[in-house]
Amino acid sequence: MGEPLDISTWDLACQFNNTDHHTELNGTDRLIVRRGQTFTINLYLNSDSYQPGYSQLHITAETGPQPEEQYGTRAVFGLSDEINDTCWSAAFSSPPGDTVCLSVCAAPDAPIGRYILTLDGRIQFDFILLFNPWCPRDVVYMDSEEKLAEYVLAQDGIIFRGNAEYPVPIAWYFGQFEEGILDACLRILDMNPKHSRNPGKDCSGRRNVIYVTRVLSAMINSNDRDYGVLEGCWKDTFDGGVSPMSWRGSVQILRTWSSTSCLPVRFGQCWVFAAVACTVSRALGIPCRVVTNFYSAHDTNSNLVIERYLNEKGEIDSSTRDMIWNYHCWVESWMTRPDLPPGFDGWQASDPTPQEKSEGVFCCGPVPVRAIKEGELTFKYDAPFVFAEVNADLVHILKYNDGSTRKIVNDQKVGQKISTKSVGRDEREDITHLYKYPEGSAEERQVFEKANHQNKLHQQQANPGLQITIKLSTGIRKGCDFDVFAIVTNKTEEDKKCRLVFASRAVSYNGVIGRECGFKDLLNVELAPGGGEKVPLKLNYSKYCTNLTEDNLIRLGALLIDYSTKEAMMAMRDIVLDDPEIKIRILGEPKEKRKLAAELTLQNPLPETLQGCCFTIEGANLTGGSSITEKLESPVEPGQEAKVKIYFTPTQSGLRKLVVDFDSDKLGHVRGYKNVIIGK
Repeated sequence: MGEPLDISTWDLACQFNNTDHHTELNGTDRLIVRRGQTFTINLYLNSDSYQPGYSQLHITAETGPQPEEQYGTRAVFGLSDEINDTCWSAAFSSPPGDTVCLSVCAAPDAPIGRYILTLDGRIQFDFILLFNPWCPRDVVYMDSEEKLAEYVLAQDGIIFRGNAEYPVPIAWYFGQFEEGILDACLRILDMNPKHSRNPGKDCSGRRNVIYVTRVLSAMINSNDRDYGVLEGCWKDTFDGGVSPMSWRGSVQILRTWSSTSCLPVRFGQCWVFAAVACTVSRALGIPCRVVTNFYSAHDTNSNLVIERYLNEKGEIDSSTRDMIWNYHCWVESWMTRPDLPPGFDGWQASDPTPQEKSEGVFCCGPVPVRAIKEGELTFKYDAPFVFAEVNADLVHILKYNDGSTRKIVNDQKVGQKISTKSVGRDEREDITHLYKYPEGSAEERQVFEKANHQNKLHQQQANPGLQITIKLSTGIRKGCDFDVFAIVTNKTEEDKKCRLVFASRAVSYNGVIGRECGFKDLLNVELAPGGGEKVPLKLNYSKYCTNLTEDNLIRLGALLIDYSTKEAMMAMRDIVLDDPEIKIRILGEPKEKRKLAAELTLQNPLPETLQGCCFTIEGANLTGGSSITEKLESPVEPGQEAKVKIYFTPTQSGLRKLVVDFDSDKLGHVRGYKNVIIGK
């Protein structure tokens, strides 16, 4: 039995260790390390009491309120000759003397969280342990520095909204390394109901990234009254909270939640839920990205069919709970899936937006993206729901006044242009091919057979003689009057007499139809063989301005009914009304700890005056972890410019996004951003 060491003081070398473990942006005032990787502690001895091969050290590492060896929440180990990176181990890494370097390595599958390390039962210090995507033995290992820089270290990014024809990028400030954010993320794990029910088992579960990801998908929403982070709201008004459009990043949301005794923050919609889940995942060391699915189905009865009934005026019966969302955002996290057959490692989809219950709780995933593509609907978790989001069949049925019904010919497809930010660039990366095989391919058919998607298997390519499409004029901006056109053609050999209903209504991004913005009902459109007709519909600002939601979307629908055959055809298209551009100029030389100004300008595009105007800026390591707002003293007349200067002081060098928001009574939230390179 060797001699214990006579330790007088110690130094956790936080600056060195945190930098080595890619956690230094969290600060270097405490030890934050990753599993499966060595960190170093300097021990200062009272005498030259260290004797190689003879001195002993008894070490325990413990996490959670009930640490136990059998659950992996307590590890007991001594000194080895060298570090073993497959389990908890320790070794001296310096020559004998009155200072020794102790190297410690956490097991690559240790539970993440707050730890206490005890040396010889006398000396105690705490540290935080995170997942390690740099470590080949960790299940979240990612072997590309560019991808790690994007999916773990990037504190800002781009999320796509708008619609499939016109994806609109908005910048988001994830801020996973800002002060207090890591603590908030660990608190989310501690507030989860599984932890209150059985803390020992929950802390043990934190070894498993699948478990942690599933907990996050439940805890980012508050639908289970479970101290979740955000409350969802899809109404027209946001009384008692703020509009989901007003958030520029996750930091304010997580700080508010943490500082108000974990009351849910009001309000979120899908991109906000997904962005906060992305922040928390990256903070804990899980590579993560936000994805957007355009024309996303919400299939409540799991039959892979979304049915819509229309009357002869083209009005949709809104009693169904099944919805088509213009777009829907969720997250993908990177991990291996040892619980599934080989071939399903990599990106896993999980969805923190509360839609349906899974195992009694509002959560969804993680499910391998590859399982969705292959139609493996029994694979955990919640594959059928995600499969429907990208593959459900949309069926429109016309209910005639006499009670008879007819299926409407319409080629709108669910699950288009699935998008995420490119690695290292702001461009959109299309990842639809990761979720589905090419349309009409033999592989697609096999997947539908496996998934028992009867509707898609029995689809006949209808080729009606009458065709209808919708065309837009260019430059459709908020504040303008503009025309849209229904184009009808007769490909048959005979004269046709038809009814054309051409309607436009405001629509929310989650598919809820609002008020009418322009309407035409032509009872006898006559088409000669091979002939056509271009029918305009004028949309006037004076009419649509009060009907628009903050989503800036108008849905156009054109329904064509053939009187002779009673066949019906339909075209649908959504318009995104462009907001004006915010011009952003940075004044001064962008350097660390040097005051800069952002000069922000926006021209009022509306034919009316803007009141209550203000600009807000926010950005990772740019605005001190909070937002900076500047109100305009006077209203902004039509065609006039709103202009302010806002000062800020960057704290870190590197490429950062300055996220800008303009708010006023008539325009709602207008977004912009600028990439700023901060020098040392």
